[in-house]
Amino acid sequence: MELKYVRMYTRVGCEDSRATRDFLRERGVRFEEVDIDKNPEALAFVMSVNRGKQRTPTFDIDGHTFHCSPFDPRKLVRELGLRRIFLPREGAEQR
Repeated sequence: MELKYVRMYTRVGCEDSRATRDFLRERGVRFEEVDIDKNPEALAFVMSVNRGKQRTPTFDIDGHTFHCSPFDPRKLVRELGLRRIFLPREGAEQR
């Protein structure tokens, strides 16, 4: 999948959002970040695609939406079409 436009809906203090942000930056994935606490339209969008829940981070990639809460690097690799080489092997110690 070739990424054209990645928008990530987050909120301040969300550990899943922080982990996802760090994961994407470490891999050079460009994205726009939208804070749902400061943007009522963004909050309404997140709730509309997550069955009324405020799940963050939620992604909109060229109209494809998904959340990554709880943080799941394998899901991000799959949904964003990233190479699996960036993931630690199962059972490998993470630092």
